[in-house]
Amino acid sequence: MSEVRRRLGPLLGMWDMTATVNGRVTMRGWTSFAWADEGEFLVQRADADPPGEDVPKEWVDNSPFPTTSVIGFDDGSKTFTMLYSDARGVLRVYGMDLDAGVWRIWRAAEGFNQRFSGTVAADGKRIAAYWEMSKDGIQWAKDFDLTYTRG
Repeated sequence: MSEVRRRLGPLLGMWDMTATVNGRVTMRGWTSFAWADEGEFLVQRADADPPGEDVPKEWVDNSPFPTTSVIGFDDGSKTFTMLYSDARGVLRVYGMDLDAGVWRIWRAAEGFNQRFSGTVAADGKRIAAYWEMSKDGIQWAKDFDLTYTRG
């Protein structure tokens, strides 16, 4: 088994997603992870359920769904890169790592730095995660929590 398949294997399959802000649900949806090109790349696709009436207008107006990401590995630097696109026309490049049950994603961009941290449960059926953002790359604030679950 290649290093890429070993490290990214825990993400494979279909997941239910729930985003929350201060414990309040702002999005429910799904995401899937599947190999492309015989396991050299991992493709993530995600979409959201229609928002409920109680979801803040800001979340509805800024919804990125559907989204697509392609994750690849550089065998020289031993690092992952994630190419991201969404329904708003946003295109981004992130650094990514998944090792020993800790999933990290990050991006340094002037005025809008982002980072993600997730922990894969020992049984592989849940990922508890959150996104943070920073204008200056120094002071960070939580954007939202994200939970992935599968049966």
